[in-house]
Amino acid sequence: MDVIRLLDIRDTPLSVDEVYAAVGDHAAGGTTLFVGTVREQDQGKPVTRLSYSAHPSAQAELRRVAEKVAADFPVTALAAVHRVGDLELGDIAVIVAAACPHRGEAFAASRRLIDDLKAEVPIWKHQLFGDGSAEWVGACE
Repeated sequence: MDVIRLLDIRDTPLSVDEVYAAVGDHAAGGTTLFVGTVREQDQGKPVTRLSYSAHPSAQAELRRVAEKVAADFPVTALAAVHRVGDLELGDIAVIVAAACPHRGEAFAASRRLIDDLKAEVPIWKHQLFGDGSAEWVGACE
């Protein structure tokens, strides 16, 4: 059975319950979830909303990142979903989850999954600020 249980890039709202259910595993002693949301400010400037865009290769790159995490950690289950399109303050932009035999491994795997997703998957964020300015931020940092 593939330990990568759920990977997706969606233009619809994300569900913590769906991701948590996807990584449920009786072999896991620890399950971690990271939920990234749209915050009200960035670099001291008020954010009014965001828009995410993904390159056509983003889904394949997300799988590559997840496979590397699965190879490097003793995961029993992994999941990652990222939102694209327009998001408002408080909306969920990304959820990653890792289930492992022990909590330390689950924390480490989840941390690597979100960090590598942000660094390597071609998803870009367009931030709109309260002063009317805007900025593009590459999720591939």
